[in-house]
Amino acid sequence: MALKARLVETALAEGFSGVGFCAPDAIPEAAGRLAAFVTAGRHGQMTWMAERMGWRGNPAALWPEARTVIMLAEVYTPESDPMAVLALKDRGAVSVYAQGRDYHDLVKKRLKRVGRWLLAEAEKGSDPAEIKVFVDTAPVMEKPLAQAAGLGWQGRHTNLVSRSLGSWFFLGAIFTTLDLPKDAPEADHCGSCRACLDVCPTRAFPAPYQLDARRCISYLTIEHVGPVDDDLRPLLGNRIYGCDDCLAVCPWNKFAQAARETGYAARVGAPALAELAALDDAGFRVLFSGSPVKRIGRNRFVRNVLYAIGNSENSALLPVARGLVGDEDAAVADAARWACTQLVKVAP
Repeated sequence: MALKARLVETALAEGFSGVGFCAPDAIPEAAGRLAAFVTAGRHGQMTWMAERMGWRGNPAALWPEARTVIMLAEVYTPESDPMAVLALKDRGAVSVYAQGRDYHDLVKKRLKRVGRWLLAEAEKGSDPAEIKVFVDTAPVMEKPLAQAAGLGWQGRHTNLVSRSLGSWFFLGAIFTTLDLPKDAPEADHCGSCRACLDVCPTRAFPAPYQLDARRCISYLTIEHVGPVDDDLRPLLGNRIYGCDDCLAVCPWNKFAQAARETGYAARVGAPALAELAALDDAGFRVLFSGSPVKRIGRNRFVRNVLYAIGNSENSALLPVARGLVGDEDAAVADAARWACTQLVKVAP
């Protein structure tokens, strides 16, 4: 218990905002829920979710020697209303988490520092230990593990919500062979609230606590390769990378804490669509160096920008769209043609 308390103190001093402990086998229901999600095809093109279901659904199978999963939360709360940009139709809306530096790098470095401290303390106590750290890129179901560790609960939108942190926080995990005292899981505190379900532009929630990624704007703008279905394009609005609507309307955000990591401060903001559409591959890489946006590449990003241009109702952007009708990427060219069709309707 003393080691656990000192570990929590160390993690908070490093910049984390919450720490919880659970056993690797603390989420027995996860495998069934994941299987149902994949069987229904709701994972869309995210084939990696199906390929590693054994590990993803059972953290104990990922590393059988692990005895404790330490879940850590790192806040990235925005300084202003993230939905205000949706009214600026000639600007692009980028999800809050992607406006600054890549959280994978920042959180993992912090996790490693905490992990090294833990190994050193275990060594002092003649109890040698091993650790593995994970930030969103391994087959680890962070959200149910975080709920089992008492950090929060998966709300009706399936994202994690905390009574002390609100919605705006990243999750990291340290698996260790140390058998540390476990925390009680957090209960659901959504009550009868439907704000997150009702605000979704694409109706991506078939039922409370269920998500169909194929209709989720975050999935469509980040993970989906190729053209987006015609009926969904108008619903994207000016969202060009991710979507924050269901997070932003959560009433628990009144308890959200200010971000401590300056790296999460917005570098991108609300960029002009005309400027983004002009990006070539080199320009895209320079603009989004060190950003999560970089991972989707220029073509998918400009495709999203063109959907936003088509939704802008701004005929002044028609020449921009026409200039990309002959783009070498088929999805970009298709999006440009669609944008032209939409803007011709509003041209004087």
